[in-house]
Amino acid sequence: MLLRFRKMVAILLVSTLFLLTACTTQAPSRFDTAQQESSQRGASAVVKESVTGGSLNQFFPSAGDGYDRVYTQEKKGFAEAKLKKDGQEMAMMAISDTLNNPSATAKFKESSQKIDGYPAVKQGSSATAILVADRFQVKVLSRDPSFTESDRQAWLEKFDLDGLATLNK
Repeated sequence: MLLRFRKMVAILLVSTLFLLTACTTQAPSRFDTAQQESSQRGASAVVKESVTGGSLNQFFPSAGDGYDRVYTQEKKGFAEAKLKKDGQEMAMMAISDTLNNPSATAKFKESSQKIDGYPAVKQGSSATAILVADRFQVKVLSRDPSFTESDRQAWLEKFDLDGLATLNK
């Protein structure tokens, strides 16, 4: 009799546990949170007219002066490369098609600074960006304190900016 009672209590407890866990709401995943934050910033899905990431690679500066260029990411409308010296990451360079995020061009409207004839903005203490042909944002971010703002500007000038501008036609 006692064994039968224990079985019934165990079944009742397991059933209650299943019922309680089935009714609880699940916390949003980190991907849900990232999607929500991205949407709030005005970012949208990649547009069909956006250029391929591979087609942007040709406009990056060549390695040299003791630096190595290592491509790290490429997707529709975006390409990224690291700039390394003696194995140390000095900077990150990126080109992004602003068709995917039109609000990214707003910061260039009030810019009084130009680099190689294109509007430029300093973003915080470690990034400098330019807008090419009102469409492509080219950015260099310092990853090492010794890579200065003037280094970022010099590397921005090494991009094939005029070639990149022809993609807009």
